Amino acid sequence: MSKIAVIGFGSLLWDLDDLAPKVSGEWKMYEGPILPLEFSLVSRKRHYALALVIDYGDGAPCPTCVIDSVRSEIGAAIVDLANRERMEPTNIGFVDRNTGASHSHREETRNTFWNWIEDSTYDGAVWTDGERNFEALTGRAFSLKTAQDHLRSLQGISLEEARRYIRNAPARVETPLRRALEGAPWWHNDPKS
Repeated sequence: MSKIAVIGFGSLLWDLDDLAPKVSGEWKMYEGPILPLEFSLVSRKRHYALALVIDYGDGAPCPTCVIDSVRSEIGAAIVDLANRERMEPTNIGFVDRNTGASHSHREETRNTFWNWIEDSTYDGAVWTDGERNFEALTGRAFSLKTAQDHLRSLQGISLEEARRYIRNAPARVETPLRRALEGAPWWHNDPKS
């Protein structure tokens, strides 16, 4: 029977949502592959807050986390994660040691996962393989300034969700934007107080 890893690095860690009955055990913190991550995805699901995405342009190498899928077939694990992410299965990356099949938007990501699988006890892995959309949704090039400008423009539930998401991201996910926000008083000030 195949053993399939679900890789997480963002909200999946604190909000399994409808994936919860399809995984078992606890998160294995920082045992997944190292990936370049940054908060450069404008998330419609999260009220236009910035979310983590694999980002080869502006991301920093960060460890990811692992939880076991209850599935023994990679296709089912892909559908489970796609349903949780509210996205098409084509935006779920995977590697399958048993068949040699794999999918990712980036060859670098696929190679990283193949190397990780070879050194693991897993037969396959699935992960959210979306692409950054900051430029497409804001009309501005991503930078620490434009990302902070975007966050400053958020109000109400959007700002609350942005703060919640960035604060809840795993502690060792240290991206350039997260480091910049640590020293930004406006980010930590609750406008309601």
